[in-house]
Amino acid sequence: MELRDKIILEALRLFSLKGFLSTSIQDILDAAGASKGGLYNHFKSKEELFYAVLEEARNMWREKNLDGLEQIQKPVEKVKKLLENYRDLYLKDTGCLPGGCIFVTFSVELDDQKPELAREVKKGFDGLKGMINSLLEQGKASGELRATTDTQAVTEMIFAGMLGATIIYGMEKSPAKLDLTINSLLDYLDRLNPNSERL
Repeated sequence: MELRDKIILEALRLFSLKGFLSTSIQDILDAAGASKGGLYNHFKSKEELFYAVLEEARNMWREKNLDGLEQIQKPVEKVKKLLENYRDLYLKDTGCLPGGCIFVTFSVELDDQKPELAREVKKGFDGLKGMINSLLEQGKASGELRATTDTQAVTEMIFAGMLGATIIYGMEKSPAKLDLTINSLLDYLDRLNPNSERL
C-alpha cells in the first residue's frame, strides 16, 4: 500500500474513534508508521488530510450502502436495501471504522469548532436525504406508497432513525438493538404500502 493511502486509512480509523480534533498528527504518524516529512509530502495540513479522509469515507459509504441497489427495480425496495446495507455492511463492519459512522462523529464535533469542515459533512447528509426522498417520490408515483404519503416527512424520519441507530450502536455495541431500530424503519415503510393491512 502506498504511504499516502496508508496515512488516509489510519487517519480514517483514528478520526472515527477519537474525532478529528482529538487526533494529533503524531497519532496518525504512529499508526501509519510514517515520518512528519512523509506525511507533509502528501498533505500540506491536517485540514487537507481531512478532505482526503472525507473522500475515502464517502467512497466506503457508497460501496457498502449502495451495494445491490442497482439490481432492484422498485424504488421503495431500494430504500429498504439501503437500510439493510447500512445496518449489516456498514455499521456492523468495525474493521475500517472502529468508532462507528465517521460522518456522525464529524458533524457533532466540528459544528462549532470547524464550521467550514462541518459544512462539507452536511453536504453528504443532504445528498443522502435527497436520494431517499427521490426514491420515495418515485415509489409514491408507482403505487408502492400510499398517495397521501408525505415523502419529505418520511425521509426525515428515516434519516433521523439512521442517525439514532448509529449513535445508540456506537454507545452500546448491541447488534440486537441496531437490528430492532432498523427493522422498525423497514416495518414503517411496509405500513405505507397501500396493500398493507397493517396501520
